[in-house]
Amino acid sequence: MATAYRSGWHFIDLVTAIPHSGDSLMVTVFGEPVVVTRDEDEDVRAYRCLRRPRGAPKPVRCAIRYGMIFVNLDQRDHRQVESDSPAPRTISATPRSA
Repeated sequence: MATAYRSGWHFIDLVTAIPHSGDSLMVTVFGEPVVVTRDEDEDVRAYRCLRRPRGAPKPVRCAIRYGMIFVNLDQRDHRQVESDSPAPRTISATPRSA
């Protein structure tokens, strides 16, 4: 069941939990340790902690929405694909009798 939700965005904490640059927060998401830090530029970043010896932390997608920190552990690339087909025609939802 955990793998069904692993690909989504997960709430970590409020952004006020790491108010100053250099602050960090360690959490476990689906059994994987994740460190959320605030760097010198006041940006919030998240990293997956690898358990291998001498493994560098792997960046994880991190977003702040409405003062809350969210991370996404999905490793697939979610960039938008540009389509070669023309844009679909917009159909009005207003009934003809209006």
